[in-house]
Amino acid sequence: MRKIILCLGTITEKKKVHQSIFFLFFFITFNQNKIWAQPPKTYTSSEILQQLKKLNVLGSVLYIAAHPDDENTRLLAYLANEKLYRTGYLSLTRGDGGQNLIGDEQGIELGLIRTQELLSARRIDGAEQYFSSAYDFGFCKSTDEALSTWDHEKILSDVVWVIRKFKPDAIITRFPEDSRAGHGHHSASAVLAREVFDAAGDAAKFPEQLKQGVSIWQPKRLLWNTFNFGTTNTQSDDQFKTDVGIYNHLLGKSYGEIAALSRSQHKSQGFGVPAQRGNVLEYFATIKGEKPVKDLLDGINTSWAKIENQNNLQTTVDSIINNFSATYPYKSVVPLVRLYQRVQQVNDIFWKDKKLKEIQHIIEACSGLFVEDAASSQYAVQGDSLKIIVSAINRSDAMVDNASVSIFANNYQLGTLLNNKNAGHTLTVLIPPDIKITQPYWLEKQMDKGSFNIVDQQLIGKAGNDPVSVEFSIDIEGQQFYFKKPVQYKSTDPVKGEIYQPLTVLPKLEVNFSNEVFLSVNNTPVDIIANLKANTKYTSSYNSIKKIITANDASITNKRKGDFGNAAPLVFTAKANKKNSTQLIKLIAVTNTDSFYRYKKTIQYDHIPSIVYFHDAIAKLSDVDLKTVGHNIGYISGAGDKVPDALHQMGYNVVMLKQPDLTVDNLKQFDAIITGIRAYNVHEWLSTSYDELMQYVKDGGVLLTQYNTNSSIGPVKAKIAPYPFTISRSRVTHEEAAVNFLLPDHPVLNHPNKISEKDFEGWIQERSIYNAENIDSNYQRILSMKDPGEKEQDGSLIISNYGKGRFIYAGLVFFRELPAGVPGAYRLFANLIANTRINQIK
Repeated sequence: MRKIILCLGTITEKKKVHQSIFFLFFFITFNQNKIWAQPPKTYTSSEILQQLKKLNVLGSVLYIAAHPDDENTRLLAYLANEKLYRTGYLSLTRGDGGQNLIGDEQGIELGLIRTQELLSARRIDGAEQYFSSAYDFGFCKSTDEALSTWDHEKILSDVVWVIRKFKPDAIITRFPEDSRAGHGHHSASAVLAREVFDAAGDAAKFPEQLKQGVSIWQPKRLLWNTFNFGTTNTQSDDQFKTDVGIYNHLLGKSYGEIAALSRSQHKSQGFGVPAQRGNVLEYFATIKGEKPVKDLLDGINTSWAKIENQNNLQTTVDSIINNFSATYPYKSVVPLVRLYQRVQQVNDIFWKDKKLKEIQHIIEACSGLFVEDAASSQYAVQGDSLKIIVSAINRSDAMVDNASVSIFANNYQLGTLLNNKNAGHTLTVLIPPDIKITQPYWLEKQMDKGSFNIVDQQLIGKAGNDPVSVEFSIDIEGQQFYFKKPVQYKSTDPVKGEIYQPLTVLPKLEVNFSNEVFLSVNNTPVDIIANLKANTKYTSSYNSIKKIITANDASITNKRKGDFGNAAPLVFTAKANKKNSTQLIKLIAVTNTDSFYRYKKTIQYDHIPSIVYFHDAIAKLSDVDLKTVGHNIGYISGAGDKVPDALHQMGYNVVMLKQPDLTVDNLKQFDAIITGIRAYNVHEWLSTSYDELMQYVKDGGVLLTQYNTNSSIGPVKAKIAPYPFTISRSRVTHEEAAVNFLLPDHPVLNHPNKISEKDFEGWIQERSIYNAENIDSNYQRILSMKDPGEKEQDGSLIISNYGKGRFIYAGLVFFRELPAGVPGAYRLFANLIANTRINQIK
């Protein structure tokens, strides 16, 4: 029987405030842009002048593609900063299904990282960021597969909604609809762009949206931004082209330089690129609408003249620009306030709203107005109190008075803001008990295989949730303005300096398991630890557990009562009720008034804000009929994976190896050496360890190399094997693809575990990636598989004897399957690292 340990703890006082009774339920079933805190931005006079020029432009362009990194950052920078159009990028997915070059996050966690990287990119190139509810389920090879997995109509509805809200004059897509797109998601994005061009302007399409505050919208043209990538050149001289390599004197950079900074934000994909200078042509094929001749928005009025009764606003803005003082920007505040008041009278609600926000932003920058609100903690708890320091300073001669702040019905008057005099106050606010926790909106509901389920129509398209904010009401030159500023936690690091992080709203109580997967080897017991944590002192005394329920009648072997601060663990015993199966364990804590079933997970990297999201308290209980040979495993980490954790649970002793550890004498202690995914891509020092690793194999060791890439993003610069082969871009993406045993009597399919077709059941996302090709005759090809309609691939697992040992290259995606608790993956992996020198089987 398995043990389940429940730990109780609190992050607040060990003080009893009240007693509540709660129940914990375990259910086991069979396996089936202003969002985050940033340092406040201040603007130079040249940047303000750039924004002033944009006031006279009422044109917009939306770029559509499939993933983070698909966007043409040079074109976006050009459109937003040279043409001064309102520019957006709609990425259908958040990049959840790719590989991670900087850590071990996968799936939705990788999507959260790439969302923030896109937002960082947009802050640099000046475009806006949007998403649909499509999930990046990994590489796919056909448009039909992408659209059917996503739910074609659902995602088309999302894109129509974004178009109707954004109202672009032109849509630009990155990819064609055919195989030249190189990815089923890519070609599907082109299909959706074509369909939405007509659907957004058709009142019969998704009419329910028209009751949600949008109206139909017909873009004027749909263009395909053609490309010349590698051996695929889709550009031609008869296409419209424009030079986007222009130098912007106000910004001090060319659009190639801005694009490099923007694209280099995609750090999880290793997409750092050098700056480009000089003229660069972008090409466009017209898909729908009239072909442009001189400009992307030919024939489209992008000035104030398109607005009825606007009373010559163009001339007024020109006057403000001509009289702008780079030395004293605040001198433009009064005419900008008068412009604001005139724009308030414009009839066109859409452009009125956009331009009022732009003008207010410029007024804030010109006046040197700085307002912020800093929380005393990075975390706020539902129903608990929080201290917030609000401050404001007017750093100009502009007249700024009647300043006040408001949050959660708490109000405070700051009064007149004198030139360069700080005004501030500390508010103690009660966080509403019914406020939503900080959960990314697309993760609130259980997702489908290919898409997120978003209930609130108004959230679709948004990059993330609206943050908890303080509203500042301030009169500037007699006009009242409202500034919403997100509550942030501010701290000082002795190396990094001042750091801003987003405020996270926590539930009163969190529950979780210590592991995401608990491995039961041969139906034997294993400790399962469940954690329960109170986030507020008002929840500190749930000291009576009445019932634990599991689907397989696991019994409680230990139980103690007490406060969260000092209670001993509760230990339960349980085991899976089916051999070679994966089951889900669900944990729910029920108090007198609430149910709690989530816990926070934090993702931290220096290049993006801290990310917090809440995961359901679910773990996988995998029972595996498993035999192992050998005990000591050396592991060379790669770009990040969770294979070492799985090896520990399988019973191996795992030692993480660094460059100094790779000596012939030191390696002798290990039964097998494993290199993590992309290890040869990220560790150039492995090239100097080739001889030592090959000697280890010669002496009888097993060297298992997991996949590496061989591309411009991460070329393999080191020799990795005793005999040559090529790492290709080929892969098998169909996770249920039939697996053929080419050498059914080979030891890796028979010792110590007999591998069968059943061991390839339950695999997730894909079978293999970056398979071997041009394989030397010294290798044995163990398996073959294929995606529908393609030829068999036999490079997913190749093995060569070398001296007394063996070398293995595996494109099989163990880095996905082991963390997912797939029983067959454990069994096959154990066979691969089984050292034939060892007779003892465990």
